[in-house]
Amino acid sequence: MKILVADKIAQVGIDILKKDFDVDLKTNMSPDELLECIDEYDALIVRSATKVTADVIEKGKNLKVIGRAGIGVDNIDLEAATAKGIIVVNTPESNNISTAEHTIALMLALARNIPQAHMALKNGTWVRSAFKGVELYDKTVVILGLGRIGSIVAHRLKRFGMDVLGYDPYIDDSRFAKLGIKKVESLEEAIKVADFMTLHLPKTSETMGIIGEKELDMAKPNLRIVNCARGGLIDEDALYNALKDGKIAGAAIDVYVKEPKEGAGDGVFDSPFRELDNVVLTPHLGATTMEAQENVGKAIAIQVAEALKGNIVNAVNLSGLKIDDMEVITPYLKLGEILGKLYYAVDTLPVKKVEVAYSGDITKEETRLITLSCLSGLLDKIMEERVNFVNVEMIVKNRGIEVVESRTSDVGHYTNLVTVKITNKERKVVFAGTVFGGEEIRIVNFAGYDVDFVPTEHMVVIYNKDKPGIIGQIGNIIGLSGVNIAMMKVSRNEGDDTAIAIINIDSHLPDDALQLLKNVEGILKVQRIDL
Repeated sequence: MKILVADKIAQVGIDILKKDFDVDLKTNMSPDELLECIDEYDALIVRSATKVTADVIEKGKNLKVIGRAGIGVDNIDLEAATAKGIIVVNTPESNNISTAEHTIALMLALARNIPQAHMALKNGTWVRSAFKGVELYDKTVVILGLGRIGSIVAHRLKRFGMDVLGYDPYIDDSRFAKLGIKKVESLEEAIKVADFMTLHLPKTSETMGIIGEKELDMAKPNLRIVNCARGGLIDEDALYNALKDGKIAGAAIDVYVKEPKEGAGDGVFDSPFRELDNVVLTPHLGATTMEAQENVGKAIAIQVAEALKGNIVNAVNLSGLKIDDMEVITPYLKLGEILGKLYYAVDTLPVKKVEVAYSGDITKEETRLITLSCLSGLLDKIMEERVNFVNVEMIVKNRGIEVVESRTSDVGHYTNLVTVKITNKERKVVFAGTVFGGEEIRIVNFAGYDVDFVPTEHMVVIYNKDKPGIIGQIGNIIGLSGVNIAMMKVSRNEGDDTAIAIINIDSHLPDDALQLLKNVEGILKVQRIDL
């Protein structure tokens, strides 16, 4: 498989990828150049410069993974990628320390006028009185957003003796208590009390322009504000006017709505902020440390490689999952996929509803991923496009399939049990399975029959009258067809005289043998399953 690295990443990442894949490093491509070659690649790795548009995704017919070396993915059309079943991964934690430290560095530089004093000396001017600053000690700092980076900043600023407050409506009170900081209930309260403010919010429709003219008008005149998160969180026009008119004391900015592409064109940064003396500007340096670049390059390479190998990764477009132990859950993902595949192996009617019920210890794990695996298995054989964890929820919604997930602590006969009930317009079909010994998958209910067998790639399911001689005929027909029987499990249906035989075979059963089985007196139905 081939990987295109369209923006520069650390060499350690390239080396990791080259162990298993063909890697092309093509940086500074124009949008047209990217469109011309993207269909050759199975994976694409970018930073913030390259835009992965819907056109790129549509043209990338072989794309399976898009990797963003960094946090934000606003340069990637997530909706288009999800619809195509393309996994999008990023490296949200690789530059946490670097960005947090840069935030504090900018805060100190802003408080003590360090860049301005530096330039004065560079120009041969010694005027100490012009650069009188303020201390961080005993000042109130409000941190907007208490995610990974915001929490690190809060921890460090407490050591400066600052009064640290936090505003994040999506964080539970217990999180504030754990961090040992005070909670601010509203943005209005935050802007009114802050001597310093630093932003650590994602870029969403709710957060864009969260600090605008209205908020800056409410600020104390000594407010100093720092943004190392995303360009556009602060309305740049409103901030410029507030700084120019002296409504606030200063700002330090590392991210901007419009940023020149590194190495492209003349690299000119055109911004009205350059005119102001009470602002500190850096060119998006939050993650630009040797350590962060190494970490990001290594992390994105591992993520992309694992995704291409078919392993589960923390995809951006598979949000909300918290997988603590993949070794525990991996066998259940395979079980879920098989339970889903069994339906269209034995039935043909369109699905109206899928119910997935979990019982036992497995309820402590991330069962949503198992449900997605079940749905992927269900739809895999009937869909032309790729179906996987990323796009299956969108597909079932578009097809009008209702999905219900439930859990119970009642384990019954099994330590863990996954039961799938699939409803069509005429009936409900039930399958259930478990995992023995941490890795052996067993099907224990097949279409309502109590069974106990290990699913294999090729199987034959036979429903028959429960009378002597039928099993022998089945063995003869399959054997004469040149197919070896690996295992056979038989189960009677309590309440009538029918039985079911699940036969594991080593290869695909030929059509003529299938027909001979159907013609045997006493055999009611034969189903060939090729998983």
